[in-house]
Amino acid sequence: MAKKAVATLQTGKTDGRSYTKVIKMVKSPKTGAYTFDERMVRNEEVNDFFKN
Repeated sequence: MAKKAVATLQTGKTDGRSYTKVIKMVKSPKTGAYTFDERMVRNEEVNDFFKN
């Protein structure tokens, strides 16, 4: 018996696909060490996240 693909079961739900996880390295002004800034942002706001 063949299994159904999961993609065929997801009809009408596109809310989860409108967000992207972005990761940016940020240098601390006090210590000089790098930290990672991780966020879930909307697909339209990805470029704005990296500009700041």
